[in-house]
Amino acid sequence: MKLIIAIVNDEDAIDVIDLLNEKGFRVTKLATTGGFLKSGNTTLMIGVDEDKVEIVLGIVEETCRTRHQVITNPSPLSTTTGVYVPYPVDIEVGGATIFVVDVDQFIKI
Repeated sequence: MKLIIAIVNDEDAIDVIDLLNEKGFRVTKLATTGGFLKSGNTTLMIGVDEDKVEIVLGIVEETCRTRHQVITNPSPLSTTTGVYVPYPVDIEVGGATIFVVDVDQFIKI
């Protein structure tokens, strides 16, 4: 038995969960927040048999594509203390961070 922990962008979460459910996988959804952008993420926990891991990874990979987003990043003016001027920064969002963990003991209650 394997536990797949997938951290995905909030925008992709609903589509991933729907596809996984259609394929018969059960998913536990946790609302999380990223540290860098301080934006919403969703952490998915999926328990699967070892032979099904590649199917789940394929679904997550095809659904959670990276994309570019422009955010404003406040930058302090070097001549004035406490004054910040926002400037646009192009960043990459989306994709997924995935952990596959061996579960030695699985208890279903």
